[in-house]
Amino acid sequence: MSRIGKLPIPLPSGVEVKSGAEGVQVKGPKGTLSAKLPEQIAMEVRDGQIVFTRPDDSRENRSLHGLARALCANLVTGVTEGFKKGLEIQGVGYRAQVSGKTLNLLLGYSHPVEMPIPEGLSVSVDNGVNLLVEGIDKQLVGQFAADIRSKRPPEPYKGKGVRYAGEQVRRKVGKTGAA
Repeated sequence: MSRIGKLPIPLPSGVEVKSGAEGVQVKGPKGTLSAKLPEQIAMEVRDGQIVFTRPDDSRENRSLHGLARALCANLVTGVTEGFKKGLEIQGVGYRAQVSGKTLNLLLGYSHPVEMPIPEGLSVSVDNGVNLLVEGIDKQLVGQFAADIRSKRPPEPYKGKGVRYAGEQVRRKVGKTGAA
């Protein structure tokens, strides 16, 4: 039995789950999310919990069992609590600001980098260097944070660039002077 797939997902109060041929739809206090689940995995709502079962113990069905449970758990968490991803900007003159639905980044290029903020996400900037991406869709939050980081990933010599909050950047030793 899949260690992740066999765990039931408790449903908090105020959360509704509908399953159909197109997948599962979860509605909660923060919004509505839907996802397509694997066809082999059966989903059932009973006693205030979501339970997943698989038809047999084939390798593919075992892996899809855990996947289906994880996807549905992310939907329930998203509509109740939401997801956050923190980013830090390090470097002299590097900073960010939000204007309307656009994130403006100054990352040492000759021009500012402008990124439109996707629908359903909110970005807040603290002191110009700490960013917080928030939303109910885990995949969308993580992808937008990765897109921001990809504009100037941290470099290994001085550590300048955009990094995730708490990320450790391995530093390299620079050149030694001529002897």
